[in-house]
Amino acid sequence: MTHAQADTISSRKLTIAIIAGEASGDILGAGLIRSLHKRYPNARFVGIGGEEMIAEGFNSLVPMERLSVMGLVEVLGRIRELFSIRARLLDYFFTTPPDVVIGIDSPDFTLAIERRCREAGIPSVHYVSPSVWAWRQKRIFKIAKSVDLMLTLFPFEARFYEEHQVPVAFVGHPLADRIPMEPDTRAARESLGLELDKPVLAVLPGSRGGEVERLGTLFLEASRWLQARRPDIQLVIPCVNRDRERQIQGLVESLEVKLPVTLVRGRSREVMAASDVVLLASGTATLEAMLLKKPMVVGYRLSNFSYKLLSRLVKVPWVALPNLLAQKPLVPELLQDDATPERLGAAVLERLEHEQERADLKQAFTELHKSLKQDADERAAIAISQLLERQC
Repeated sequence: MTHAQADTISSRKLTIAIIAGEASGDILGAGLIRSLHKRYPNARFVGIGGEEMIAEGFNSLVPMERLSVMGLVEVLGRIRELFSIRARLLDYFFTTPPDVVIGIDSPDFTLAIERRCREAGIPSVHYVSPSVWAWRQKRIFKIAKSVDLMLTLFPFEARFYEEHQVPVAFVGHPLADRIPMEPDTRAARESLGLELDKPVLAVLPGSRGGEVERLGTLFLEASRWLQARRPDIQLVIPCVNRDRERQIQGLVESLEVKLPVTLVRGRSREVMAASDVVLLASGTATLEAMLLKKPMVVGYRLSNFSYKLLSRLVKVPWVALPNLLAQKPLVPELLQDDATPERLGAAVLERLEHEQERADLKQAFTELHKSLKQDADERAAIAISQLLERQC
């Protein structure tokens, strides 16, 4: 089927089931519903979703926050409830079968549902690939039995699925659609009350308490090392919520030498947009920093046991998404024993002082941004509608 055919409006009264387990999935789900609704105006959408999806007319059978569980201990404490929700969903789907089931991320919860539905003859789609290309690669065989279609955010993920003969569509990344090609650094600085003519370092030690505990003091000491050499530097740390703000404030106050730092509640993207360089933990924030065209230094530490274990399991040479996307080390990764205040600070200083390197990096980041800016909502809807039309 061509894209033009996929855009045809259908009068079919479809039931489209979607399961989203966290806020990022809710945003993806809402965009997907909008795009599918244009093609199937008579469709109804049901499953589990949050406020964004509900605002698009979605019927959530269970409050999404019941699935938003972080950490092994929390999962174990809620395991009976999670199994109960899964059983309730499957009973609903088997009693009134939808035309397709779409799981968004949360693979530990959604893939099992997708597999059961597929075995029952209900087409299944998974949106946002697990990091199967990076570690525990044998999961690909379980995924192959669970889905009729995988939708990936990154092109290297799609290549991995193609190599394993799993039907796949690369749809691009919604963040690449939402973040402008040219960030407005001046406006971000003015909004945050920062001085326009002095350099800014954005410091992001993570969003979870454990991460901040592990990396917060390290990043602050690196910032202090930098400030001793660049007294004009403005240090800004976005805090995801009040608890993280209190935690980071405590870490700042515990330093032996006073460090002037601005803490901002939320607004992490704005803080990065205002910066000259970003010092951050690995994760989605590295993608945001790349899309904002900001030089960055990635630092991360785990317990020695966890690091040794993961080092054996992980099958990719880098952890930062810009490096994985480019398949070369565009940004420095200082991990474990390499993550010292001096090395992190020196890497930031180097990026502050080399203007040509910043210009070259901006060009590379712009090319990567273009490769991910694919109108993900529309491409995902096209791939799903093609699957649905094949089922006719």
